[in-house]
Amino acid sequence: MIPTLVADSALDDCLRALGEQTFRNFEVIVVDNSGNRLARRSASIIAGTVVIDNPANLGFGAAINQGCSASRATYLATLNDDAVPHPGWLAALTSALDARPDAGMAASRILLSGTGRLDSAGMLVCADGSSKQRGHGELPTRFPDPEEVLFPSACAALYRRSMLEDTEGFDEDFFLYSEDTDLGLRARWAGWKCLYVPGAVVEHRYSHSAGRASPLKAYYVERNRLFVIAKSFPLPALCRAPFVALTRYFWHAWFLLRGRGTAARFRQEGHGALRLAWYILSAHVALVVRARSLWKKRREIHDGARITTAEFLGLLRAHSISAREVASL
Repeated sequence: MIPTLVADSALDDCLRALGEQTFRNFEVIVVDNSGNRLARRSASIIAGTVVIDNPANLGFGAAINQGCSASRATYLATLNDDAVPHPGWLAALTSALDARPDAGMAASRILLSGTGRLDSAGMLVCADGSSKQRGHGELPTRFPDPEEVLFPSACAALYRRSMLEDTEGFDEDFFLYSEDTDLGLRARWAGWKCLYVPGAVVEHRYSHSAGRASPLKAYYVERNRLFVIAKSFPLPALCRAPFVALTRYFWHAWFLLRGRGTAARFRQEGHGALRLAWYILSAHVALVVRARSLWKKRREIHDGARITTAEFLGLLRAHSISAREVASL
């Protein structure tokens, strides 16, 4: 499934790469969130491709759920429209899940396009609910072997249909960003594992559509990390999260003064610190507004859990990233 908002030349590159896959038994579903049927104009639409036209931008999670409903495949791959998979991508991912029935998710080796460095080798979670790419900016040789990771980046991932049905798929309330974090943690509570598959290589233009430090991204990343902890974090981790968030805010300010990190990029792109503070406040207001709905979802996740709280906390510790590292990236 490929959600697209702008359906530009990046989508053409993505579709051409899918046409070159060594694994051939697959279908392509493009979900067009532009509201203007832009995807149908692509010269690289593969014969047999299903295009779903939405009247407006319904968000990433809703687009993926639509694609899942339109397919009956055993495995469902998600791919950003600005990601270009190498020919062996699908073959490597499907082989990995074929060999591990307990794994409901597979993470790709995602490279920052044109750099030879990693965008993601699976995902990590900070104790305040922020999620970041494992190995971002490092050489791929840092993670050479297949191994278990917490969950994949949905930029380029493979999911087992039975896992998606078990967890009810992506939460459409997230709209943009951290949907994969939410789904991955819910899948972990349900007992599913995730594999990192270094042979499944993808080149990614990082934040091609929304920008690396845009106001839109600032708001949704902050709001959705609050949604993540409200839904999935056990009580001990939930109580700790606000203090870790304060630590992260401190490091954002520290790196801002030194011209580094996300906060510095936000200012460099013409957005002031007060505007960033407003988005943080708005995100917390949204948490209060959605509190009742989030509490209901939290109860469903924890009532259906197949691992213990201690096991889940162990997973968070094993795949963690510090508040300082989050602020510095």
